[in-house]
Amino acid sequence: MATVRWPQMLSPTYLAHLIRQQKNPLNALHLFNSASHRYPSYRHNSAVYSAMIDTLSSPLRPHLLLSLLHQMSLDSAPARDSVFSRAIIALDRADHHADALFVYCRLIPLSNCPSSPLSLLSLLHALVSRGLLRSALHLLLSPGSDSSCLGTSGINLLISVACRLRRPDLGIQAFAAIRELCCYPDRDTYRILMKGLCDTGRLDDAVHLLYSMLWRISRKGCDADVVVYRTLLEALCSAGRVKLAEEILGKVLKKGLRSPRARRAFQRPVLSGATTLEEMKRIFDEALVVRGVRSPASYEAMITDLYEDGEFAHAGKLFDEMTQKGFRPLVSMFEAKIAALCREGRTEDGIRVLEMEMVESGCVPTVKAYNVLMAGLCRKQELTRAMDLLDRMDKQLGCVAQKETFEILVDGFCSQGLFLEAAHVLEKMQRRKYWPESRIINSVIGGLCSAGRRYEALLLLEEMLSQGKMPEASVWTSLLSMVFGGPIIQKDACMTCLLDDLLAVD
Repeated sequence: MATVRWPQMLSPTYLAHLIRQQKNPLNALHLFNSASHRYPSYRHNSAVYSAMIDTLSSPLRPHLLLSLLHQMSLDSAPARDSVFSRAIIALDRADHHADALFVYCRLIPLSNCPSSPLSLLSLLHALVSRGLLRSALHLLLSPGSDSSCLGTSGINLLISVACRLRRPDLGIQAFAAIRELCCYPDRDTYRILMKGLCDTGRLDDAVHLLYSMLWRISRKGCDADVVVYRTLLEALCSAGRVKLAEEILGKVLKKGLRSPRARRAFQRPVLSGATTLEEMKRIFDEALVVRGVRSPASYEAMITDLYEDGEFAHAGKLFDEMTQKGFRPLVSMFEAKIAALCREGRTEDGIRVLEMEMVESGCVPTVKAYNVLMAGLCRKQELTRAMDLLDRMDKQLGCVAQKETFEILVDGFCSQGLFLEAAHVLEKMQRRKYWPESRIINSVIGGLCSAGRRYEALLLLEEMLSQGKMPEASVWTSLLSMVFGGPIIQKDACMTCLLDDLLAVD
């Protein structure tokens, strides 16, 4: 461990800074524990615990993390809900699901955390992502659950669970309870419930839900809710209820008109003249954006939705119309277009959008746009061009490559067997103080061993050990067989299990 200069009087902010500077989590834990011995009057606060939990989460050391959380629960300092939430997310990502549940059910009640809606929401997301929908509902019904403080995002998750169970009636009950919980339904609330009702064929309930949204139109126009209306109109046309779709579209557009004169002269669009479902979709897509109250949010919602559906021509037409009306394009529209093009393998068009269309529209390319394009280029095995984009990011002011950017490139090189180039990207990554995950280093070291690059593999192993990370048993086997020149050791199940257990000891 590098020499640490201790101040005459230690503050929690300075200790948190020291902890985040440590490359090895064990060194950070040593600083954390020695602070109270060096300064008897010093007490940790939530900022120090937060820094320590982030350090122990990458790479995850579950025993040390749980011990630290238990110490924080017994400490007199107020505990933040966000700290427990990040710990639950880290444990779940490492497949320590029982430990994540233990943190919420046992440790949080012992702490000074007054309310834990974020922790509950994180645990619910973890259960839902693994398909344990009923377990998530049982957790909400448990006696210690603080389900009344979930907020709008929690209610949205409940509605989503109910719709995935194909029980939108339960979603309607959760929607009705929003007012009682002093929450306000947002666009995602209506979008999730509307899609659930339409997917199960409950179109009458979906129509009533849309009518309950009409007050939002009179207050601020169609705005970003156009995606919700579009879902219902498409479902009605698919079910052959074209007249009802015309009537609803007319009410939505008329409700958004401000002046009485415009209301008297209003004529609703006619869908019966369209011969195909695609023509009907095009009619009400254009009507919702053009004839409704125009706004950047409505254009953004519709154009982004069209790109996700792969309708590039229709989205481009709306985009051109938006610019003609004087609205400035948003970066999110270009990001959605690049993502849609990369999904279809059209990386050349995606590069043109990044280098030409965004610049011509006065938008600066973002890290997200670069990451999406790099991932598309790596899938098409165009790794040289992906590295060129990294160089372009370095030259662009205010656009700094993130940890995810380097991990995309390393995974791309490893998938093509170019492990030496992957090691060079890892070297760049570490120079910028980004520490890769253990799986990435294990993959690169194993590849270097298979390619006979002994020196580079040992250098990477030394760097990995300095970060407090341990290679997998298979990586040790590859290293030993390469260094000593012996035959590859055949895997034995018992020995592999023993090695993994030894490496897991903190």
